[in-house]
Amino acid sequence: MLFTAYAFILFVAFLILIFPLVIVASFFGKEKGGNFIYLLCRVWSDFIFVVMGMVHHNIKEGDWDPKQQYVFVFNHISYLDIPVIFKTIRQQHFRVLGKAEMAKIPIFGYLYRSAVVLVNRSDAAHRAKSVMQLKSVLKKGISIVLSPEGTFNMGHEPLKHFYDGAFKIAIETQTPIKPILFLDTYDRMHYRSVFYLSPGRSRSVILETIPVAGLSMDDVDFLKDLVYKKMEEGLIKYKASWIR
Repeated sequence: MLFTAYAFILFVAFLILIFPLVIVASFFGKEKGGNFIYLLCRVWSDFIFVVMGMVHHNIKEGDWDPKQQYVFVFNHISYLDIPVIFKTIRQQHFRVLGKAEMAKIPIFGYLYRSAVVLVNRSDAAHRAKSVMQLKSVLKKGISIVLSPEGTFNMGHEPLKHFYDGAFKIAIETQTPIKPILFLDTYDRMHYRSVFYLSPGRSRSVILETIPVAGLSMDDVDFLKDLVYKKMEEGLIKYKASWIR
């Protein structure tokens, strides 16, 4: 509990420190300002990993072209997933799809609103607007990052059911999918509480790129099932700790 309190105080202190820079960056538009905010987020993730006693390592099973746009998809298991995204994707600009309710958090919410594409999954019109924003981001040459599970996997299966959104966007924009596995965020910060935190290792597995060239909207289920299978196999292979 003392360690968690120590980490939380430093987390808030660092947010307050970079907050003026976030405000300045927000005046330079969604693209230029957003890119700078994401640079700050990388610095933020590096900082909190040091003070929280976590060491991150990327395991590359697949190719990675920093000049190529991707639809990055990841397994969602912890509040720590967002900083791990910034530890994993270092070579290029991207935007994350995030839950709208997180934007209500004081101070952090302002940074969050400035950095992510917000989605309220309970509102069909809001979901449709978020999809249009993600497509617009891809048209600007910027990759996108989202969890096809939509919310935390609170069970003991490798993954939850996948939504169609990521796969429809990938096919419509003909953007390849790059699956990423987060192996240790469940152990470092449990989804039940942001006040559960333990130091230790953090690993991301970057899987092979899954191309979508030539696929049509009739192939959404095929693509979704293929990505699900690849990610499930990877989580079982690396013995993710929540799997029973």
